[in-house]
Amino acid sequence: MTGLALGIDLGTSGVRSAVLDPNGDLVAMARGSYGPGIDDRRDPMRWWAGVTDCLTAQMDALRDEGADPGGITGVAVDGTSGSVVLADASLAPVTRALMYDDAGFDREAGLIAGAAPETHVARGPGSALARTLKLVDEDSAGRAAHLLHQADFIAARLLGKGGWTDLNNALKTGVDPATGAWPEWMARLPMRPTLLPRPVPPGAPLGPVKREVAQQLGLPDNTTVHAGTTDSIAAFLAAAAPVPGTAVTSLGTTLAVKLCSEKRIDDVGLGLYAHRVGDGWLVGGASNTGGGVLRHFFSTVELGRLSAKIDPAVKSHLDFYPLLRPGERFPINDPDLEPRLAPRPADDVVFLHGMLEGIARIERRAYDVLAGHGAPRPDRIVTAGGGAGNRVWAAIRARVLGIPVVEAAFTEAAIGAARLAGGHRLPSLG
Repeated sequence: MTGLALGIDLGTSGVRSAVLDPNGDLVAMARGSYGPGIDDRRDPMRWWAGVTDCLTAQMDALRDEGADPGGITGVAVDGTSGSVVLADASLAPVTRALMYDDAGFDREAGLIAGAAPETHVARGPGSALARTLKLVDEDSAGRAAHLLHQADFIAARLLGKGGWTDLNNALKTGVDPATGAWPEWMARLPMRPTLLPRPVPPGAPLGPVKREVAQQLGLPDNTTVHAGTTDSIAAFLAAAAPVPGTAVTSLGTTLAVKLCSEKRIDDVGLGLYAHRVGDGWLVGGASNTGGGVLRHFFSTVELGRLSAKIDPAVKSHLDFYPLLRPGERFPINDPDLEPRLAPRPADDVVFLHGMLEGIARIERRAYDVLAGHGAPRPDRIVTAGGGAGNRVWAAIRARVLGIPVVEAAFTEAAIGAARLAGGHRLPSLG
């Protein structure tokens, strides 16, 4: 079979890959490791080692399914949003990698604040642009030739050359997603413009895999490398087709909502961001509530046992805003917002019921905020993440939201990356 599409996902804990057939059906998946050390996920060369490990397993998995790896015609990579490294012309890292959760770059944030518009997404001590400026400062010898986001680094090594990024990974580094250009104000920052990659739409063809790399990984010489995306957007593309009104809620450690809209909606003050997808926009934000709060109080087994005792048709009388610590991002952007989880009921079933309903109300408020800014109201919510399989919670959410809630058939970001690699599988939103 030809026309197979390969997706590679660089997650926090390891690498995953997926291969889809020309109809978009899953053929096989595999996974690889960065290494046993806690810092291995921060080493760009361990990213590459994890990819080679994963693709060795992926080729074996394809053969086990009776599929020929020689049928792979496209590959795309997604990575954690905002993870960056500087590399030289030969793609060797010349700095450490700074990851999506590294923050505190106040000096760099001050430089950005002096150049960027007041509401720009690239502002702040935890932005990808702040991390980039920190790395530029650390490259005192000026050896760097390329700024590479995590997905860019792997795509560049596949191609054998750097110089590209996708509009999604580049958003919080400063790119204008409407024009696909780096804004003029970035020229006022202490960074050589030649470091900046050329932004292209997710899924755009970049070129063939380098012959030596193709041989190393077991890929056909004519495999095309396509521009990738961030891990969260790849997970959306795995769960649902990006057409107007489609909504995906991810119930992982945190609660994240994304909605396809023909209208661009940005409100940094509300923690609301828009990524370019096809001819439209993927808008949404992430709350600090979610499964991490639930697992702080109960084990996975306890969550299942207690949930079974909740009647989802009955409204909880508790007015909870479940957070582990002060601070919220979306749908309320307030770094000082206090958790509301007291008084704790003596009955754990009642306590869990209140938390599940509290998170559902936050989810409803998130979609209300989107609608208030002109986004369409979804007619159903597709759910991904670890909480998607909790049927009691799904019923509570459907009641609170007032619309059906369904579990996504696929949630792995690697599948979304593979959809980009398929070329024709990203429909227009216009």
